[in-house]
Formats: sequence, C-alpha cells, structure tokens
Amino acid sequence: MRAVTYRENGGPEVLRVSDVPVPDPGPGEVRVRLAVAGVNPTDWKSRRGTPPSGGLQVPGQDGAGTVEAVGQGVDPAVLGQRVWVWEAAWQRPHGTAAEHTVVPVRQAVLLGAEASFELGAALGIPFLTAHRCLTLGEAVPDRLGPGALTGRTVLVQGGAGAVGNAAVQLARWADATVIATVSSPRKAQLAAAAGASHVVDYRQQDVVAEVRKVAPKGVDAIVEVSAARNAAVDAQVIGMHGAVAMYADDGGAEVTIPVRAQMGPNARWNFVLVYTEPARAKVMGVEDVNAAVLDRAIGVGEDAGLPLHVFGLAATADAHRAVEAGAVGKVLIDVTA
Repeated sequence: MRAVTYRENGGPEVLRVSDVPVPDPGPGEVRVRLAVAGVNPTDWKSRRGTPPSGGLQVPGQDGAGTVEAVGQGVDPAVLGQRVWVWEAAWQRPHGTAAEHTVVPVRQAVLLGAEASFELGAALGIPFLTAHRCLTLGEAVPDRLGPGALTGRTVLVQGGAGAVGNAAVQLARWADATVIATVSSPRKAQLAAAAGASHVVDYRQQDVVAEVRKVAPKGVDAIVEVSAARNAAVDAQVIGMHGAVAMYADDGGAEVTIPVRAQMGPNARWNFVLVYTEPARAKVMGVEDVNAAVLDRAIGVGEDAGLPLHVFGLAATADAHRAVEAGAVGKVLIDVTA
C-alpha cells in the first residue's frame, strides 16, 4: 500500500511516500481502508520531536474510511461500515496518512451513511479537545447534548481555529450562548458561520467590555488557545465557578494568573491534552461528538465556518507545512487522489 512515512525527526522534507505492507489487524483491532485523513498541529510537532516507533512512522491521528478486515474478537458485522478514526498514531506506528490503518475497534466509530468522509476526518483531535474544554468546570455538565448548556455562556478564544470552530459548533448544539474572539473580519465571518452568538475582534474591540455586555456576571467556560496572551482577559471575565481550559502552547510560554481575583469565583484553570485525558472523559467525548454528527449538528466547509484545504497523499509534506503555517480552516489529505 502507499503510505507517508518518516524514519527520523525533522521538517516536512523527512516525509516520504513509500510502498509498505498492508497491516493486519490484531486481536480487538480493525483495518480501515482510508478515504480522507486529517492533519493536526500535533502531527508536525511529533514529526519534529518524537522518535518514530520501531524506526518507521506513518503520521496522522484522524481519518475516515471503511472497515475492511477485523481481528480476533471483533464482530464481523462492522465489515464494510463507514467509520471515523481517532488517535491512530498515538504510541502506534500506523497513522492515517496511508491507504490503510489499523486501530483498536473502539477507535473506529460508525459514521453513518449521510456524513461525509471529510467531516469524519475532521472530527478526532479538534472535536474531542473541544468537548473536553467545554465539560471541565463545575458550572457545566460533563456531557454535551441538546439543552446541556442552556443558560450558560461560553467564551471561545480563537473562534476561527480548528478547535475553536469545534467548540463553537458543539456549544451551540448544546444550546449555550457562545462568544468568540477573532483577529480579522474574515475570521469573524467564519466564527459566525460556525454558530457564534457574538463575535469580538480583539484587535479592534475591548474584549472584557464586550464580553461583560453579554455576560455581566461572567462566563461559565473559556476555551483558550493562547493562555499566555489572554490570561488577564480570562481572569476578568470568568464567572462564579467558571473554568478556563487551556489546550494550546505558545512555544513554551508561561501563564500568570491573579490568584486573589480567581479565589472569589472559585475559578478553575485547567490544562487539556486529549491524548492523556482520563479514559472515561474520552469515552464520553467520542459518544457526544458522534451524537452531534448523527444529529447533523456539526459540519465542515465554508458554511460551517471551517474552510477545507485538501491535499493529495503525495503532497502530505505540503499539508504539514500548511498546518504549521497556521492555515485557517481544516487541512485534509485525500488518500485516494
């Protein structure tokens, strides 16, 4: 099969399209013939910093395709089913930038007949991260669904990014009032398309003042893309028993939090890495995200505030470059091209 591989850490130039054996599923695993793969920041960060497993690594955590083989103990009824795949390459060699991948059966989630493979490949890391960020505080429930966030206000810092977009879509599905911050009119359009109730251009507006207009008593949850830059703002707009969820790292930056000001509301400041989150939280995230898919409540593309940038398998290095350069929207790999 064709697969993108690398044997040593480095820039995108270490990626090669190789002819490698089709992997066989072991006990409890399935093999998926991939149609589309997703590219996330952790893909290029791992390529630059994490030694390949067994000397050869196929990158890519997320993807979508069809189950074509099952291992021992797996119900053969899943054969031929359309699925979305998450965390394929986490501590495993078989990522999704390939024609086939092998994952534990729980990491191949039924996609249904109506959702596109492009949506399936965009779910994994961004939507599971967003789910975790939206369910960490005492003022919010640990499950999402229609009505789960009724009466709550969520602030999404960076509402036009992949995780920001996912947070806006999931929070709106759960009936929250969503405030999104952005850095340009174009990104404001995308955040609004995703479903943000209010959009604030932080380069043109006072974020604290604008948020307080919507939520005079503060917000219940903050999904934070740049904690080092936004901590002072977050501290001023967090509400009683609210929580800040920090899911991205500004190149090793440190966060300063005004302790006394956060004691009053009993605020929480949480760190989020989806790969190592508690197993129960991950199960709930997968279930809730899939429920949103089945409800047709989330999507990809311009209409959903998430423009798609699609590359062929042979251009995976360019896809990595696009993500590393901060492409606005979702970068995908058409494995069949």
